[in-house]
Amino acid sequence: KMSQQGYVATPPYSQAQPGMGGYPTGFGAPPPQAHYGHYGAPPQPYAAQSAGMMKPAVSSPSGMPSPPVSSQYGPPVQNGAHPQKFPPAVASAPGMPPYGQPPQRPPYHSMAQATPPTQQITNQMSAMNIGGYGQSPMQSPQSPTTSSAPQPFQMSSPPAMGHTPMSPTGPQPPSMSACPPMAAGPPMGATGAPPMGMSNSQPGLSPMGGGGFQQPAGPQGFPQQPGPYGGQMPGSQMAGPQAGPYPGGFPGGAAHMAGPPQKKLDPDSIPSTTQVIEDDQAKRGGQLYTTNLRGQVPPLVTTNFTVQDQGNASPRFMRCTTYSFPCSSDLAKQCQVPLATIIKPFATIPRNETPLYVVNHGEAGPIRCNRCKAYMCPFMVFIDGGRRYQCSFCNCVNEVPVQYFQHLDHMGRRVDLYERPELSLGSYEFTATLDYCKNNKPPNPPAYIFMIDVSYNNIKSGLVKLICEELKTLLDQLPKEEGAESSSIRVGFVTYNKILHFYNVKSALAQPQMMVVSDVAEMFVPLLDGFLVNFQESRAVINNLLDQIPDMFADTNESETVFAPVIQAGVEALKAAECSGKLFIFHSSLPTAEAPGKLKNRDDRKLVNTEKEKTLFQPHRGVYEQLTKDCVAQGCCVDLFLFPNQYVDMATMGDIPTHTGGSVYKYNNFQVQVDGEHFLSDLRQDVEKSIGFDAIMRVRTSTGFRATDFFGAIYMNNTTDVEMAAVDCDKAVTVEFKHDDTLSEETGALIQCALLYTSISGQRRLRVHNLSLNCSSQLSELYKSCETDALINFFAKSAYHAILNQPVKTVREILVKQTAHMLACYRKNCASPSAASQLILPDAMKVFPVYMNSLMKTPVLVGSAELSTDERTFHRFRVMSMGVEESQVLLYPRLIPVHSMDVVNEAVPAAVRCSEERLSETGAFLLDNGQSLFLWLGQACPPDLIQSLFNVPSLAHLSPDMASVPELDNSHSKKLRSIISAISQQRTNSMKVVIVKQKDRSEMPFRQHLVEDKGLHGGASYMDFLCYVHREIRQLLT
Repeated sequence: KMSQQGYVATPPYSQAQPGMGGYPTGFGAPPPQAHYGHYGAPPQPYAAQSAGMMKPAVSSPSGMPSPPVSSQYGPPVQNGAHPQKFPPAVASAPGMPPYGQPPQRPPYHSMAQATPPTQQITNQMSAMNIGGYGQSPMQSPQSPTTSSAPQPFQMSSPPAMGHTPMSPTGPQPPSMSACPPMAAGPPMGATGAPPMGMSNSQPGLSPMGGGGFQQPAGPQGFPQQPGPYGGQMPGSQMAGPQAGPYPGGFPGGAAHMAGPPQKKLDPDSIPSTTQVIEDDQAKRGGQLYTTNLRGQVPPLVTTNFTVQDQGNASPRFMRCTTYSFPCSSDLAKQCQVPLATIIKPFATIPRNETPLYVVNHGEAGPIRCNRCKAYMCPFMVFIDGGRRYQCSFCNCVNEVPVQYFQHLDHMGRRVDLYERPELSLGSYEFTATLDYCKNNKPPNPPAYIFMIDVSYNNIKSGLVKLICEELKTLLDQLPKEEGAESSSIRVGFVTYNKILHFYNVKSALAQPQMMVVSDVAEMFVPLLDGFLVNFQESRAVINNLLDQIPDMFADTNESETVFAPVIQAGVEALKAAECSGKLFIFHSSLPTAEAPGKLKNRDDRKLVNTEKEKTLFQPHRGVYEQLTKDCVAQGCCVDLFLFPNQYVDMATMGDIPTHTGGSVYKYNNFQVQVDGEHFLSDLRQDVEKSIGFDAIMRVRTSTGFRATDFFGAIYMNNTTDVEMAAVDCDKAVTVEFKHDDTLSEETGALIQCALLYTSISGQRRLRVHNLSLNCSSQLSELYKSCETDALINFFAKSAYHAILNQPVKTVREILVKQTAHMLACYRKNCASPSAASQLILPDAMKVFPVYMNSLMKTPVLVGSAELSTDERTFHRFRVMSMGVEESQVLLYPRLIPVHSMDVVNEAVPAAVRCSEERLSETGAFLLDNGQSLFLWLGQACPPDLIQSLFNVPSLAHLSPDMASVPELDNSHSKKLRSIISAISQQRTNSMKVVIVKQKDRSEMPFRQHLVEDKGLHGGASYMDFLCYVHREIRQLLT
């Protein structure tokens, strides 16, 4: 363990620090609990102590008013953070608003004044130190490129916007020098007069104990500091008097600190996600990844590789936040890196990898441990000549059933090891016996019911006709078992507005028959025989029905709809047929008709950034809560396709889909010619994808730790069983683990995920995924084997879950605090001593800050009243069931230059950093965030490029509502379409191509995905966030 010496704040750094430009100086008081990342606890009132704990909201020491600027995270003025002029020392200053209130900015450029980023920072720089600190012990200063050792990529010191210089970063772990070498408040336990007008109740930070950073009892903001930009610091530990604006024309700047003269900051020197992705692809791309080692870190999700299962589940099924767990709960609390795994039990296996084997043990069923019920797997140890085995999960010794006995070889392994998937592979399936079935009888094959809202809007827009036409061909593509001639899934049809119409489509009928249920309060299914049928047998009757539906309702004036009774009808139909299945509901408006589950408009954007904001995300209870339970019990999954023109209470309508393993799709202001193709390809993917029904999942662990929290499109009736009415190839469940004892380095940590489900042919099966991780008492091992993409998936889901119970602002504060804490712990325990002005990041987490900052700018967490509540909720639902691949590209989209593409080369061009600076007026760029594709065209885009891509002479001739890239017979057009199709194949949902012209109104949605820049609706740039986090880290370390 290194000496503390490396962290003592030496004189040049112990001055009072100016607040950071662009951030309110109270970016997040730590949460009241002793350990940060705990969302569940009730929020404590922050305000009680505010005068003593937070800095007064002062503008700059010179009393200059801060320029009004679109505020960071929130409406311009709130909670007493007044952007007017008032004298620096205000005795009764309002508590400084934590992260989420408008920053009191020093009077220098705001983004609004579009200063070219490179000039943003000329004379605000000082104390540059590019060079030698922070080499790790094993690295001699002469070899700055050894990639194993943390390499200082240094940031220098202004509390400034814009960019900070660092030494070159290759694959080496960055160690970032001084974003502001801000002294983090007074050194530990410092006394002295309280800063301007604050009461002395501020606890400061308690001295560091062995267990990392201990929290003082009450909530607190930063340790005592004067007003945001400079001003006097209490106590005698100052390096010299400080008053008024410093030299250098930057109020509160630190120009008199030691160091070479100013230089411009270089955005290229901070860690780059695109570089990390490229390096991993270069190092591990195209390789065979064998899973025979415990705790091995897989290639990144963005890397192309082939998996060979040799005893641990493929990373396609399970990825972890770290592949080396800390041995004790004390270590886990000290570093605060969440221990979690993201499980995608039905993940698609590429064609060149072996599909899962199905093991059938006949009547006897799968072999399981008698005590903990874990399934037979490669981790079990056979003893006693093969007659008994010891369970590696609970250490219980079990008898081997006679029919399963096999001799051991000289290594103590069974001689049939490689003939049995369950002994040699990480993932496999068992055929389940009747004990695993409802009522001990085999299940029926599942059914798909199509329920179409035929109210005025959907008829008028042409949607109903579009759906009916598509279903005629789509039903041929229903999923089927490998090798089966046709699908066993049965289909049924319902149309509805204020009342429901059921259709009898029995193959013997000449014409379909319609039955109407108008009493929606007492929902029942008016027919049994002929409602759910085999499509192949009833094809003629069904096609006849699909031709008739659009005409039957062509003259409707009915604009009111019901919703809950529709789901109720679906569940009842599946109950009557004794099967599980899926409802495809195509719905357009808020269900306002008199019926159970009637909803009213409760959208109130005035609640944004208040204590009550959480109510916007909470569903309407009552009928819907009971319906969710009924759906899960029946194995009825709900997929909702919404076509809203206004508010539809997404939080309530989408609640059943997200608790039944279903999906929500949304097409605002739907127009057939613009959105039709996008909707149809979503529908096709949704109907065709591989899926299991009536599923229940259990995650077992070896002794010493256990699964505590589960996030996903799931339902939980108790603390251990994850219930999913259905689970498909895109749904992932994120599981958090906590210690309940110490783990041993020798045996490691074992996880077994077992999923019991009904297959599409109606067979009951068990799918088992096993993973073994290392355990270490060295935190450096944990940081070395972290996976940033998995970490951010965990943080996104746990934060999106937390906002149902806590103010969004509190959740953002927790995220920032935990980020700083994880990185400070690394700095304190794992990095070699170096100047406090350097930010040193673990290699495996060097781009974690850019993802975290991006997460805080997502619609859900940004807290802007400009965003629609439905949009925010929709985004929340999407992310809650995402796997690591999807959350990665959503939070750091790919920005691909297509103007310079090599038309001969097959490959997709290399992506550039996701920032406005990378765009060029003469260029064309494709942005892919996994949900949509934007094709951005610069104002000066060459006419010949426009001609070859769109067949129009110039950008001005391009029609604004063009919905796709036309198919033209030239090499540029073909290349662009091949790039688009390559990207689309990697993504789970279909993506609409949105064509965006520079400086056009349509540019706004595109710009909010440039995640390294400041957010359109609030939120810091990557550079500012890094500086902010660096300051927080230094505060934790002093």
